[in-house]
Amino acid sequence: MICGRVGRALSLALGQKGVFVTVVDFSEEKGKEAASLVEKENAKFHSNLGFPSAMFIRCDVTKTRDITAAFDKHVATYGGLDICINCAGIGNPIPFHKDQTDGARSWRLTLDVDLTAVIDCTRTAIKIMKARKKPGVIINLGSASGLYPMYVDPIYSCSKGGVVLFTRSLAPYKRQGIRINVLCPEFVQTEMGLKVQPGFVDLMGGFVPMEMVVKGAFELISDESKAGSCLWITNRRGMEYWPSPAEEAKYLVKSSSSRRRSSLGAPLNVNLQLPQSFEKIVVHTLTHNFRNATRTVRAPLRLPIKPNHILLKIIYAGVNASDVNFSSGRYFSGNTKDVSSRLPFDAGFEAVGLIAAVGDGVNDLKVGTPAAIMTFGGYAEFAMIPSKHIIPVARPDPEVIALLTSGLTASIALEKAGQMTSGETVFVTAAAGGTGQFAVQLAKLAGNTVVATCGGQQKAQLLKQLGVDRTIDYKSEDIKTVLKKEFPKGFDIIYESVGGDMFNLCLNALAVYGRLIVIGMISQVIYEYQGEQGWQPSNYTGLCEKILAKSQTVRWSNVSGYLSWVYWDTYAELFQVVDVFQAGFFLVQYGHLWQQHLDKLYHLFSTGKLKVSIDPKRFNGLNSVADAVEHLHSGKSVGKVVVCIDPAFSQQMAKL
Repeated sequence: MICGRVGRALSLALGQKGVFVTVVDFSEEKGKEAASLVEKENAKFHSNLGFPSAMFIRCDVTKTRDITAAFDKHVATYGGLDICINCAGIGNPIPFHKDQTDGARSWRLTLDVDLTAVIDCTRTAIKIMKARKKPGVIINLGSASGLYPMYVDPIYSCSKGGVVLFTRSLAPYKRQGIRINVLCPEFVQTEMGLKVQPGFVDLMGGFVPMEMVVKGAFELISDESKAGSCLWITNRRGMEYWPSPAEEAKYLVKSSSSRRRSSLGAPLNVNLQLPQSFEKIVVHTLTHNFRNATRTVRAPLRLPIKPNHILLKIIYAGVNASDVNFSSGRYFSGNTKDVSSRLPFDAGFEAVGLIAAVGDGVNDLKVGTPAAIMTFGGYAEFAMIPSKHIIPVARPDPEVIALLTSGLTASIALEKAGQMTSGETVFVTAAAGGTGQFAVQLAKLAGNTVVATCGGQQKAQLLKQLGVDRTIDYKSEDIKTVLKKEFPKGFDIIYESVGGDMFNLCLNALAVYGRLIVIGMISQVIYEYQGEQGWQPSNYTGLCEKILAKSQTVRWSNVSGYLSWVYWDTYAELFQVVDVFQAGFFLVQYGHLWQQHLDKLYHLFSTGKLKVSIDPKRFNGLNSVADAVEHLHSGKSVGKVVVCIDPAFSQQMAKL
């Protein structure tokens, strides 16, 4: 532990958990004091060890020999290195533009302490962890000044920016069991923080409590999925990972071959015969009434397969609430006349099956490989798809269908839009549905308290089996009354898919710094689809649809006594005090994360940590798709609604 005020707090927190700690500091007085306090905390766990449970080593981190000696003594005393936290940091003593020296005692020293020393300590820690072949965690203390410019101290900002990108670039060490992350708090009440003008600190929301910094560090230590992550901590926004998915997608490029190296897909030995034609469902009229909007048509199966394409034999297709939005043309930009010119177009969002044929240029996918698609055309017997859109899976089973749109929406939305951590309260609406079932389980697996709504005893029983802490059956209880009485402080995260009156209720149920994730508006779909008077469209006409389509965030900011709406597009938000935010989530915007999250979900499912609920009502053949869509919108479905496109082939697969 490279010390300082933040390092001292983290050392004490580790000591309170019985962890052996070495405190490294340039100041002997402060370092010995910190080590003594840690040893007192450790005394609750250890006695008669024969060696100190915490010790101090004086070290000048600008000198490699001092760093090496400190690490060597720690390993010799405790037999290994599990956690390394590098906190050393100083500000530039002379303003950059006024520095008349060679910088040896000013900006060069700042770079040596704040950046070079972090690199040196990280390098040494990696060397020790690799040599002992034991997993370990390294946390480097960056700063919010490394994410956006700090005009009053460009050298400090430069060094912390270097720490951020240096650390994020070390993510591949996860393959060797070493997770290296960077923690970036905004202003903390340290000696350096107190030098910043109080007015500016107040404008940024005040000093970040040390408890938040400690909580962030322990999240990075305990969450094995985090490697190369940058955790940004502010009073205004809470804890969130940086950069945002939208920014990450601008530079993150995965080759098709690397994306294919999933542990899931492997060819199966099955008999695949290609017919001359096949059936599919197309939208021929724009309306929310899916049955009236669609019809089944027969299309020729054109061979050979196009270059860089594959032909997928579809076995199961998933039914989604958004099917009726698609059949009404809402997912196409432009006016009604422009959308009508596209008719007819293929229906269905997701399907699983087997690769039946491949075109020239496709070298990493084989005939017989189980695969999924999340593109238009899922309601069909066959689909010809560009190979880059293929997602290898373990088996073409109905449970895999549930993991696609529904599972991926929950997994990615909670992580990216909801910035979910542990120890939070999470509220999930329509929780017994296709995506709600995953949201409640993932929130529980993350160590959160989960409250969920549903309609009916059967659904309430399912949620109880999934581990929900408090289920609210709106058919027997008033949701608003329950929330006001039992959860007066509100929720940290709300996963909302109903809309209308429920959206208003959720907005009022957010805790301070709470995050409201909008993933759908089923109430408005039902209202337009069936004309039910029990559901009232949202008062925020158009808002949910807009932010949902672009995965945007709208922030309600209490500035100078009036309420303003601010889109998180510029740094202007950095100077406003944020209360809550609403994040729209549209899965299409996160395509670069699909394979990663699908692999994670399938691993949880295959190891029994994640349950998949499939609606018990069976739908067989394309002719049953409209029935399945109406069943979903009837409010009677429990779990994921799935259509078996080819019942005969599914029976053949079940025997394998």
